[in-house]
Amino acid sequence: MDIKEESLKKHYEWNGKIEVIARCPVETREDMSLAYTPGVAEACLVIKDDVNKSFELTRRNNLVAVVTDGTAVLGLGDIGPEAGMPVMEGKCALFKKFADVDAFPLCIKSKDVDEIVRTIYLLSGSFGGINLEDIAAPRCFEIEKKLKELCDIPIFHDDQHGTAVVVLAGVLNALRVVNKKIDDVKIVVNGLGAAGTAISKMLIAAGAKNMVLVDRRGIIDESDELLGEERQRLAKITNPEKLSGGLDVAIKNADVFVGVSAPDILSEEMVKTMNKDSIVFAMANPTPEIMPDKAKNAGARVVGTGRSDFPNQINNVLVFPGIFRGALDCGATAITEEMKLAAAYALANHIPENELNEENIIPSALDRSVAFEIAEAVKKSAVENGNVR
Repeated sequence: MDIKEESLKKHYEWNGKIEVIARCPVETREDMSLAYTPGVAEACLVIKDDVNKSFELTRRNNLVAVVTDGTAVLGLGDIGPEAGMPVMEGKCALFKKFADVDAFPLCIKSKDVDEIVRTIYLLSGSFGGINLEDIAAPRCFEIEKKLKELCDIPIFHDDQHGTAVVVLAGVLNALRVVNKKIDDVKIVVNGLGAAGTAISKMLIAAGAKNMVLVDRRGIIDESDELLGEERQRLAKITNPEKLSGGLDVAIKNADVFVGVSAPDILSEEMVKTMNKDSIVFAMANPTPEIMPDKAKNAGARVVGTGRSDFPNQINNVLVFPGIFRGALDCGATAITEEMKLAAAYALANHIPENELNEENIIPSALDRSVAFEIAEAVKKSAVENGNVR
């Protein structure tokens, strides 16, 4: 089967992947009076006096906006907001199927940061959370930061934080398999877009002490005045050995490689220079930084990719449904670092110790029990830290 051809055929057939379904009966005159006018006015008046009642009297408590500007859609790049709609609909379908979260796509026809922020903020009173999606760096950082300052509901850029959570969970379990600890190993992250930046921050938050970060121009260093604000912050707390050069220099004596960069950029010769029992997460899609068989042949013990046709698929669908399920259920006002760490540990711990092995470090993307375990961990963290309405 040609998956591209079949998918296009299905999209014509489906004519959209989501729909709105009424939760209330509208069959009789009394039904109409209760659900709509005149009875609905009572709910309106209660919300007028206390806006937080909107979470109890409307579907806002379970509704997430999936928002894009269409500038970084999958690996397709800047294809426009309308062309990003099939991806946003797919995301909404996953929200519903995996965590019973109602999600709605919003594709904004602007590349102006302030215009996008203003648009989302003005609509935020209709939603319980905002999932930012496929927005190019560095604008995605600015948009998320400004929205967090303005809004009192969770703001979550999945390309950054969803990826970071699932990568951390995978790294933690891979380290268990090879009997190493995160604060003892050298970790190389190749690719410092939205995902690579967030992954680096999360690994550091989890205890990583020896991180070397590589972008298109090589190992980042705090002396480089051309680095953007986010990379400059990371440069100050990474590369303790003050290495300079490219990936071939960074990878020597590394224990973990995390790639969110480009196809075939990691050679077998590079993998051979890594420490014994090395871990390789090659997540460029559809073609990874190195194919799993080559990484294994070169000495890597644990290999993960973003693909479903190899073991250890590093897939965001394991994370974002559960994070929002938990945040919505407890009335969280934000998604904090503590909540993301709690999600990562819950995901890692989903696999029992006696079932961990080189080809089973992360749950299946189709395991629907994962979302609700993550939701419980996220709720617990939010409540303990007073991050609820």
